[in-house]
Amino acid sequence: MNSPAKTPTSYHVTAIGLLLFLTGAVLGAFSGPHWWILAVRWAGVAALAADGWRRKSLTYWIFFSMLLGAEIGFDTPHFAGHLRLLSDIFLRLIKVIIAPLILGTLITGIAGHGNLRSVGRIGWKSLLYFEAVTTIALFIGVAAIDISRAGMGLAVAAPAHAAQSVAPLNWNDFVLHIFPENIAKSIAENQILQVAVFAILFGIALARISEAKRKPLANFCESLTQTMFAFTNIVMYFAPFGVGAAMAYTVGQLGISALLPLLKLLITGYAALIVFVLGVFLPIALISRLPFRGFLRAVAEPATIAFATSTSEAALPRAMERMEEFGVPRRIVAFVIPAGYSFNLDGSTLYLAVASLFVAQVAGIHMSWSAQLFMVFALMLMSKGIAGVPRATLVVLMGAAATFRLPIEPIFMILGIDALMDMGRTAVNVTGNCLASAVIARWEGELAPAKEEVPAGQ
Repeated sequence: MNSPAKTPTSYHVTAIGLLLFLTGAVLGAFSGPHWWILAVRWAGVAALAADGWRRKSLTYWIFFSMLLGAEIGFDTPHFAGHLRLLSDIFLRLIKVIIAPLILGTLITGIAGHGNLRSVGRIGWKSLLYFEAVTTIALFIGVAAIDISRAGMGLAVAAPAHAAQSVAPLNWNDFVLHIFPENIAKSIAENQILQVAVFAILFGIALARISEAKRKPLANFCESLTQTMFAFTNIVMYFAPFGVGAAMAYTVGQLGISALLPLLKLLITGYAALIVFVLGVFLPIALISRLPFRGFLRAVAEPATIAFATSTSEAALPRAMERMEEFGVPRRIVAFVIPAGYSFNLDGSTLYLAVASLFVAQVAGIHMSWSAQLFMVFALMLMSKGIAGVPRATLVVLMGAAATFRLPIEPIFMILGIDALMDMGRTAVNVTGNCLASAVIARWEGELAPAKEEVPAGQ
């Protein structure tokens, strides 16, 4: 009966360690370097490390490595400069994942929905709804980061070949650049948008041929996807070293003030998610005449699971079950919610817009509205189908950095707070897919009265 007490104790140790570290950081900022302030910060680091040793959580260690890297960079900036080798290794490991992962996930996701023609109205209504809502999420994300300008306080030089001002887009060049002339060349040059377009067209073509001819290639793409998921999991074990080294290098070069823009980014991200939920989800529910309280009760549990685990897949079975209880027919639930995992990642889409423009702001790259929308549109296209990828934002943002010639240092820093943002955006993803199934059911005129739950013991 005493085992449940372990979790609160663990959280208390984390809170104490974090409090000591932040207290030491604040005192150091105002009082200057003193041995006792340094001791307070390292006591906080030691407490966090001890708690992490018990937790065995990769997410925790990534967060811890960010704080440890900041401390090393602040205390020994010369030594921190040599740690960039670790972050460069991690960067290479991530880059090698991007193209095959996007190829496998997109082809598998689209070819796996080869029955879109058979589901008819549900298919096109779902896709129309998905793209409309995710487009709104993009605009909210762009507006949020443009208002907060969270990346303006952190100066990281853009790559030498990047222009400091992105020129207005020429429509003909934009359209031409989307389409690959040689898929091998696109992969070699890290043209991820071209890889995504090829994968989409390939997936559509694969879905149009007979089952017998489709199966071998579909199986290969599915195997490629699962292998790249496993490959990503292996690489992510190196993430604490890469993130910590990148943070140490950045703080060693720029000082502890580099952490303030991350706090602004975190606040901006959650503020944008709240605006999206209240300004988009709530009106959609009201316009669709959904029983609002009943929907909240139905979605509360899967959304909570998603928030606590930062994993949409963990909430999928319960989300489908609860929406059936809410009154959505099984055939609609079985199509809309799984399809939404590839095409309706509202929270992730919004955050990608915020994070990508944060990186551009950090680099001092001025982007017009048309250039911003071009970049977030490309991100939305690249992100389709990778809902199950650990740290999916890192993979997509790395692809964007290669495509739009952005610096990589801010992306490593974002990974330090990504675990905190992942909780909110994953909960929004799950809520959005549950809402989509209810809206499509209402649109089809098939939303039944919610089933009454049977009291326990009956």
